[in-house]
Amino acid sequence: MHSLPTWFLWALGSAVFAALTAIFAKLGLRGVDSDYATLIRTWVIVLALTMFVVYAGKWSDPSLLSARTWTFLILSGLATGASWLCYFRALQIGEASQVAPVDKLSLLLVAVFAVVFLGERPSPREWLGIAMVGAGVLVLGWRR
Repeated sequence: MHSLPTWFLWALGSAVFAALTAIFAKLGLRGVDSDYATLIRTWVIVLALTMFVVYAGKWSDPSLLSARTWTFLILSGLATGASWLCYFRALQIGEASQVAPVDKLSLLLVAVFAVVFLGERPSPREWLGIAMVGAGVLVLGWRR
C-alpha cells in the first residue's frame, strides 16, 4: 500500500482546522464586532504558538534572521491579518457554508501567484483540479 506524503497529511490537518475555524468563529461572532473578534483570536494564536515554540525548544534569537526573511514574514503577517479581517466580516454577515468555499478561491490565486512569483509549473492535471475548485466557488457564490 502506498502511504500519503507527509506534506499531504499536514495540509489535510490544515483543512480540518480551517473548517473548524469557520464553524467556531461563526458561533463566536454572535453579539461581537468581527474586527474585535479577530483581535481576540489573534491573541489566542500568539499565546498558543509562543507556548508551543518554547516547549518544543524551537525558540531562537529573532535578531539573527535576515532582513529578507523579516520582510517576507512581515508581509505574510499583514496579508494574514487582512485575510482574517475579511473572513470574519464575511462570516458575520454570511453563511459559513458559503463563505468558507469562496475563501478557498485562494487555492486558484496561490497557483497563479506561484507561477508568476515562484516560477512553479503545475501540470495540466493540477490545473484541471484548480479550475474545478474555481468553478465550484463560482457555483456556490452564484445567487438565483
